[in-house]
Amino acid sequence: MVDAGADWLHCDVMDGHFVPNITIGAPVIKSLRKHTKAFLDCHMMVSDPEKWVNDFKEAGADSYTFHVEATKDPHALIDQIHNAGMKAAVSIKPKTGVEVVLPFADKLDMILIMTVEPGFGGQAFMEDMMPKVKELRSRYPNLNIQVDGGLDPKTIDKAAEAGANVIVAGSSLFKEGINVKDTIALFKKSIRDH
Repeated sequence: MVDAGADWLHCDVMDGHFVPNITIGAPVIKSLRKHTKAFLDCHMMVSDPEKWVNDFKEAGADSYTFHVEATKDPHALIDQIHNAGMKAAVSIKPKTGVEVVLPFADKLDMILIMTVEPGFGGQAFMEDMMPKVKELRSRYPNLNIQVDGGLDPKTIDKAAEAGANVIVAGSSLFKEGINVKDTIALFKKSIRDH
């Protein structure tokens, strides 16, 4: 992926509690870190995200994205992540309003707007999440705003026009017959053009 032009590697971490699926944990991140210097963007779809911060820092994560729905004290968690030396980001599910992140948005390095329900790949892009991106971009012109879910060559312009500047793509890059390098270049061009 990095050789094809990806700037970051987005690592979905799922615990089978916060979302129904189970994926990787800190040991896999640690193994991955041994093989790349790429920016490891860890998306923590887990209950109790506070208890995993140090494990992921020790594993080599660069960024730690937690779901606002999974914590009782986002302010303290953001401080914990920063104190561990990682970038702090928050994610919100489609049914969660963007206003929940506003009280602490100025402490964040990035906000992730889910454009699918978290937990499974291959879902359709939810264009009705773009007003959240637009609102955040208007309030925070220099903040990284990430979108995750259903991003492909047909949906990238909608996300970029709304103000997203960090794009997560999984299924659209791993389909048979896809030229990964060209697709990543298309995503980057759309962000530059908008």
